[in-house]
Amino acid sequence: MAARKSRRKYSPKAGRTVKSAMHRRKRGTLRRGKSGHGGRVTSRKQAIAIGLSEARKKGARVPARGRRRRTRSSGARKARRR
Repeated sequence: MAARKSRRKYSPKAGRTVKSAMHRRKRGTLRRGKSGHGGRVTSRKQAIAIGLSEARKKGARVPARGRRRRTRSSGARKARRR
């Protein structure tokens, strides 16, 4: 059986976009909102997520986002504990 070539999950362009976002985070210029109302990003994970989102908009090959899980509100959790 012939070995199949594996295709990269993320394109090099996506990696460069994430790297750029990480640098902007370090400099303190990476913001959450487009209009500037969002606060400064300090979380490493959030910076990566913003970089991947920008890469998707540019058309780079990036896997689709995972589906969000529905979680209970904190009030419902506290009521259940009682």
